[in-house]
Amino acid sequence: MPFLYKNISMKYKLLITFLLLILLPNRLKADDGYRLWLKYNKVANAAVLAKYREAFISYYIDSKSPAVTVAQQELHNGLKGLLGQEVKQVTSINNGTIIIATGNSKLLSGLKLSGQLNTLGNEGFLIKTVTINKKKCTVITANNDAGLVYGVFHFLKLLQTQQDIDKLSITSAPKIQLRMLDHWDNLDGSVERGYAGKSVWNWDELPGKLDPRYTDYARANASIGINGTVLNNVNSNPKILTKEYLPKVKALADIFRPYGLKVYLSISFSAPITIGGLKTADPLDPAVIKWWKAKADEIYTYIPDFGGFLVKANSEGQPGPQDYNRTHADGANMLAEAVKPHNGIVMWRAFVYNSNPAEDRTLQAYNSFKPLDGKFNDNVIVQIKNGAIDFQPREPFSPLFGAMPNTSLMMEFQVTQEYLGSSKHLVFLSTLFEEVLKSDTYAKDEGSTVSNVIQGKYSTGKLTGIAGVANIGNSRNWCGYTFGQANWYALGRLAWDPDLSSESIANDWLSMTFSNEQQFVNPVKTMMLQSRENAVNYMTPLGLHHIMAYNHHQGPGPWVDTAAQPNWKSTYYHKADADGIGFDRTSTGSNAVGQYFPPVRNKFEKLDTCPENLLLWFHHVKWTYKMKSGKTLWDELCYHYYAGVDGVRSMQKTWNTVNGSIDAETFTEVKKQLDKQEEEAVVWRNGCVLYFQSFSKMPIPAGLQTPDKPLSYYKTLSIEN
Repeated sequence: MPFLYKNISMKYKLLITFLLLILLPNRLKADDGYRLWLKYNKVANAAVLAKYREAFISYYIDSKSPAVTVAQQELHNGLKGLLGQEVKQVTSINNGTIIIATGNSKLLSGLKLSGQLNTLGNEGFLIKTVTINKKKCTVITANNDAGLVYGVFHFLKLLQTQQDIDKLSITSAPKIQLRMLDHWDNLDGSVERGYAGKSVWNWDELPGKLDPRYTDYARANASIGINGTVLNNVNSNPKILTKEYLPKVKALADIFRPYGLKVYLSISFSAPITIGGLKTADPLDPAVIKWWKAKADEIYTYIPDFGGFLVKANSEGQPGPQDYNRTHADGANMLAEAVKPHNGIVMWRAFVYNSNPAEDRTLQAYNSFKPLDGKFNDNVIVQIKNGAIDFQPREPFSPLFGAMPNTSLMMEFQVTQEYLGSSKHLVFLSTLFEEVLKSDTYAKDEGSTVSNVIQGKYSTGKLTGIAGVANIGNSRNWCGYTFGQANWYALGRLAWDPDLSSESIANDWLSMTFSNEQQFVNPVKTMMLQSRENAVNYMTPLGLHHIMAYNHHQGPGPWVDTAAQPNWKSTYYHKADADGIGFDRTSTGSNAVGQYFPPVRNKFEKLDTCPENLLLWFHHVKWTYKMKSGKTLWDELCYHYYAGVDGVRSMQKTWNTVNGSIDAETFTEVKKQLDKQEEEAVVWRNGCVLYFQSFSKMPIPAGLQTPDKPLSYYKTLSIEN
């Protein structure tokens, strides 16, 4: 621009420069991540924008309730942002009017929509282009107000992702009833396995001060279909049930209610003792039963639509019914009876195991719960982690899925990256979730996927659910890093429809969060879809598991041989020795394969049919065993570790190609994160390869870079969040 500056004083040159920086249309402004995927920035494509402006001139509301009010606010703000102009509410229908109304509205009576609405239940919605009084309109309708809220968010997503809106006819209803976000937040503000700051709940300030963040939290969850939140850690502090905290819980529930978001609480099974003054928490004791009934009644006086309880019992030192020689069903049913008059439910976690080193930990949840099939009350749902150990980078699906046909079963995923690099490693977890959901249990026949099992297709149980352990904190961008938001987003989308593809989820999230430009979306989407496999490769390839550092779980620790209990040691799981590596769970080992239905069992049982990405989970394999690639197991293991690091480096290169497509601050933040991830991936690779080499006594394959530091260096290196 030198021609602009000719014969102009320095003062005016500075002024011109300042104005240009403000006014240049293509300048990308910094975004701090707070708005998540709900940015509602003006549609950048001029042709699409013109079409949307012509199609959506006004909106008409034919219903009234707190939920409809938030739907109206969201529609108004969303359209204003996306279209870059005010879209007014009107009192009569015109061309280009968006109509928000439930199906019983007289306005819609002539459209004959009842057939479609009848299939949508209490939360589904219909978005349809219609003609009313010769006026072309767009109807967002549902059987209930909650469906209108979900419908508005979906409609705005169509505009955010620049979909064709000429002839809309969209129906959508959740395939899962309970779509939960579980917070492991403590009352002191700390978050167990949290990597995004402190708790989002300001307990000290509640109920007097209501942070606007609470409303935005509810908005975000409603936008992806999440309808329940557990506010506190499963390792529960019983004070959450006291008169000091229940008004605080009520304040949050009141904010969340219009968004269809119910509140639940994790409870301590020993609460009758610790806060109730009883001498026992025996679930069959009349005084205990009476105490829990009174406590439930009290909670519902504060929160009439309180969802119910989440319980971790007889696991990792938590109290439970087995302390009194009672079963998990005894404990769950006692609590279920307490909340049943209020339509509450109990989510009883199946994450149980003891410290007995002689019993394979993978066996214990199945052995504890399978005999109880059919013994749980109708308002109890058993919540099962996706795998049999503990949210590992890769696990086979839990054999409990499909094994309890007379019990309501619920999936528990982990969104927070406890074992996947916390908020330092870019890992898109949707591919992990999808892999589990698509796994075939053969509970009935081929096609009995985990997804179908948790949708209740093979169960007499009345409840269905998916929960995710939240990755949310009070950091400005909610999740500790930008791409962490995609995992929260994916959890909600898959809880609504467990059969969605990770590719479609990534595509939507990128388009809504960053840009619709395909030169940005396509390469970054590919990067996201590969990211989890990269992490598996540099952490736990070929079915290795639980070989992370002790306690904080960040960084490698295959050498960990001292722990509070035997099945917390890494050596317990990989069993590396001079002969080979891996845990024998075949019929000649712990027989964990026997917990699966025959087609799955037979596949896992044999070396030549076991999927190689789970080989060391089920088999102790010789270092010299020839893999399908023709390489020895040792060489294959090394190549996977090195491929993991190469995968991160490929992500770095991909990210560098989109420089300029988004704001500089976000680009730089992600670039620095990928640099840190590459550094830690190298530590994982080198530490594990050198450690396992001490058993195999075999050379690192030619062409692979030899670590420049000895094993002793990596053993003393500490990687923490």
